[in-house]
Amino acid sequence: MVMRRLLRYLKPHRKPLVIAFLLLLLATGADVAGPLLVKVFIDDYLTPKVFPLQPLVLLAGAYILLLIAGVVMEYFQEFAFHRIALRVIQQLRVDVFGKVQHLGLSFFDRMPGGSLVSRMTNDTEAVKELFVNVLSTFVQNIVMILGIFVALFLLDAELAAYCLVLLPVIYGLMVAYRRLSQSAYREVRQRLSDLNAKLSESIQGMGVIQVFRQQERLKREFGHTNCQHYRANMRTTRLNGLLLRPAVDLFYLLTVMGVLAFFGIGMKASAVQIGVLYAFINLLDRLFEPVNQMMQQLSFLQQSLVSASRVFELLDEEQRAPVGEGEQKPTIQQGRIVFDQVYFSYDGENEVLKNISFTVEPGQTVALVGHTGSGKTSIINLLLRFYRPDRGEITIDGVPLQRYADRALRQEMGLVLQDPFLFVGTVEENIRLHHPDLTSAQVRQAARFVQADRFIESLPRGYQEPVGERGTTFSSGQRQLLSFARTMARDPKILVLDEATANVDTETEEKIRESLARMRKGRTTIAIAHRLSTIQDADCILVLHRGEIVERGTHQELLAQEGLYHKMYQLQQRMAKNTGA
Repeated sequence: MVMRRLLRYLKPHRKPLVIAFLLLLLATGADVAGPLLVKVFIDDYLTPKVFPLQPLVLLAGAYILLLIAGVVMEYFQEFAFHRIALRVIQQLRVDVFGKVQHLGLSFFDRMPGGSLVSRMTNDTEAVKELFVNVLSTFVQNIVMILGIFVALFLLDAELAAYCLVLLPVIYGLMVAYRRLSQSAYREVRQRLSDLNAKLSESIQGMGVIQVFRQQERLKREFGHTNCQHYRANMRTTRLNGLLLRPAVDLFYLLTVMGVLAFFGIGMKASAVQIGVLYAFINLLDRLFEPVNQMMQQLSFLQQSLVSASRVFELLDEEQRAPVGEGEQKPTIQQGRIVFDQVYFSYDGENEVLKNISFTVEPGQTVALVGHTGSGKTSIINLLLRFYRPDRGEITIDGVPLQRYADRALRQEMGLVLQDPFLFVGTVEENIRLHHPDLTSAQVRQAARFVQADRFIESLPRGYQEPVGERGTTFSSGQRQLLSFARTMARDPKILVLDEATANVDTETEEKIRESLARMRKGRTTIAIAHRLSTIQDADCILVLHRGEIVERGTHQELLAQEGLYHKMYQLQQRMAKNTGA
């Protein structure tokens, strides 16, 4: 099944594949014909000691031409096979990467990042070895074996018929190896995936590891995982040492002994042509060399098939990101948001949102507050359609959320995260995000709007300043300002703020509060707030506790109720006084 799916990738390359196969046949014919010419020389000229110049020159010339032609055609056929293989793996990697881009966040919740990277890099690299080396080796050597048997039958049909017994023996050895090694190689790939996951986790959390002095613990855990990887590799090594070349070499020796015995017995009754004996032994030697090569490639074949199955598991993943449904293509006009009795759980068992109902009118600002784990981020995830609610309905402008196309939904929704993500590129590219409709003037206008233009223009290259991975060369405040500019460049009708000033220093916060007020003006805004001082002017504040809305109202109304919000506010006020903030 896995092999059939892999071979489907060859369909677009039928023509070059046929050409490569024809070159392979010609190269094989040239290689097999060499011993036959030597047989003619030995039996017709060397044995009777007759050395006519012209026939011998023609024979030698033909032999040299066959060698040269074989080398040339072998080069071109290997080049053709490798080119096809690299194109196939290029398409496979694009397919895998494209599939991952459209998977739902629920998939990434359960798949460690390191394991995912392992499938997209190490496993596809193993599949590349299948196409580049393994398949080409098998095709070449199978054709070679068939050509050798044709030559053997031309030399001695009876003995060649006996040698056909070798084929099922060799095939049985290959099948036995595949069955025994399949589980071993699957474990190897899994342990390698675990190693990558552990490495990824360690690198991303290096600051925490060093602060809490966890280096030795992580080293022990990595050593344990590495030891499991070593044991899995040793298991495959033992199989390789037993069933690959040693077993084939044993069959080769037994076969040569049988051939010599056959010719030895035949010599009692009649003379045996030395050239035939030479050619037969030479061809048998050439027969077992392809067998040895294929047996050596069996380990790579098994690794490749296991890796391919892991890649196809990823391609077959059904947890895709929710997309628009229905033939109609509505667009967001005003931005009126309604949550109507929404329930949601990540695992299908433990509800993180229960009976969530609220309305955000166009131009209003609604703030979500509550302790960690109360469900604030889950509401945002549902609004952005990263997940589907289990029950209830979410509408925008009276249209169910699931009916909006991705483009229509994303184009009118702006998101500013607490920890903004920057891509490798330039400052302008991070604001533009390669949006074709945004001009450089609009990018600069958006930067001015959020007061990011001053620090950008102070950079050595201004808007063309390089941005490293995740924007690590910029301060947290600068990254946040760039994310503001990125959001406003698209001029969305709905704005989602996830504690947008959490990572901004006090001085910068004062500067951008005015920008935030302008960003919110005329836009429907939902803001997650941890610092209650930042959302006192919100039209409505929703207080969440254990996935439910327990209080709602304006800042003053909630203080007057003296409930959970009042306690949270008083606590933050006392903390601010104690810290002198």
